[in-house]
Amino acid sequence: MIRPKESPSQTAGPYVHIGLTPNVAGIAGVYPADLGQSAAGPDAAGERITVTGQVFDGTGTPLRDALLELWQADAAGRYPGQDGADPHVTGWARCATDMEDGAFRFDTIKPGAVGAHAPHLNLWIVARGINLGLNTRVYFPEDTAAQASDPVLSRIEHRSRIPTLIARPEGAGAYRFDIRLQGEGETIFFDL
Repeated sequence: MIRPKESPSQTAGPYVHIGLTPNVAGIAGVYPADLGQSAAGPDAAGERITVTGQVFDGTGTPLRDALLELWQADAAGRYPGQDGADPHVTGWARCATDMEDGAFRFDTIKPGAVGAHAPHLNLWIVARGINLGLNTRVYFPEDTAAQASDPVLSRIEHRSRIPTLIARPEGAGAYRFDIRLQGEGETIFFDL
């Protein structure tokens, strides 16, 4: 019996940008603007914040073709669709990394605590070489008391790695969160 050879696994490749952010990929006319420009409109309640960063591979090289999606609660800790949720918060945004330097940027509002979970942003990352999207969280440095009882953070066995989930402050309402896929300072990723 002749058995066909296994085909190579597929990664995100260039199709992520073509399908999800066509304007970034230089394909005009699909959408007036790529979907997911902001997780919180201008009338959203709460503190306006900006989260910037880069995604680095195992050699420390920034990925210039990664795509990130963000999910978050509103300032009161409610997700869209829940009773009392801020109607000006979609809770979702999408950002392709810059094709020159690999930088990403999210302009949003700082989320509130969701139950026992400290204020955080959920990120999903895809890029060439990543067979399945990677999931991580962004926590804020000023929320140490809430982080002490956060059920996700409390389950992390290697406590020395928790700082890979904490954004660095860069001024009023500005945070830096770099994502390291491998090696020293590798970001914690969650199996969802």
